[in-house]
Amino acid sequence: MNFQSYLKGFKDYLKLERSLSKHSIDAYLNDVDKLIQFFLATDQEISLNKITLKNLREFITWLNEIGMQSNTQARVISGLKAFFMYLMQEEIIEEDPTALLEAPKLTRKLPDTLNIDEINKLIDAIDASRPEGMRNKAIIEMLYGCGLRVTELVELRISNIYTDSEFIKVVGKGNKERIVPIGSVALHLLAIYINQVRVHLTIKKGQEDFIFLNRFGSRLSRISVFNLIKSLAEITGIHKNISPHTLRHSFATHLIEGGADLRAVQEMLGHASITTTEIYTHLDRDYLKSVITQFHPRS
Repeated sequence: MNFQSYLKGFKDYLKLERSLSKHSIDAYLNDVDKLIQFFLATDQEISLNKITLKNLREFITWLNEIGMQSNTQARVISGLKAFFMYLMQEEIIEEDPTALLEAPKLTRKLPDTLNIDEINKLIDAIDASRPEGMRNKAIIEMLYGCGLRVTELVELRISNIYTDSEFIKVVGKGNKERIVPIGSVALHLLAIYINQVRVHLTIKKGQEDFIFLNRFGSRLSRISVFNLIKSLAEITGIHKNISPHTLRHSFATHLIEGGADLRAVQEMLGHASITTTEIYTHLDRDYLKSVITQFHPRS
């Protein structure tokens, strides 16, 4: 089996030509590794140019047998398609065995959201008298007010805040930059944190431009933000399964329920495809009922 000798080239291709993040590159390599594991588990010695559609369908059956969810299977297939496309471009193989490989049909799960009262409860539960209090209030406001991913939040820089025009520059997936409006409440909390709290930290070299820092003066970690959200949910008695991404879901859902244009929301979220944004157009039954009652002539 001659996979390993080509994985380094694939990794370089993802990094240099597609400009993907380390996290995304690792995910692609893990997808290919699952195919290698399948061949090893089934005692098959197959070279790259001998892999057929039949082999890949057997691989999908194997993923089902080991209990892999359809969403994860779809991601693995996407990774394999990228790998074999690279092999085709490099003329390592003559035919792409993934060309007719179909991903499993996905059940679209509606994300949990918080209503505005629940979001206010999270913010109000933060003790502003503690050194990290204003930072944490600003974090919740940024996640909900700007619809940021948690990675985008922890990598946000002071130099990317445009206070006068009330916009921030966000570096999203694949290092793609986008401009997102920031509200006055979020700007106010950021200003308090940066000018009255953050200035008293001993900031480590190389971390000076990151906005959100831990008590040691280093960039805040993703897991710290997850722990913050979980802790606040427990304090406030919110029993939904929430995470930092829940605030992003809520941002998008509330905008669309309020009548925002779907394309504008897509732009603010940094979605490459509008079909990804459409998942946020779900509306609860009470809201739908109220719309019918208010606007339908025969209600």
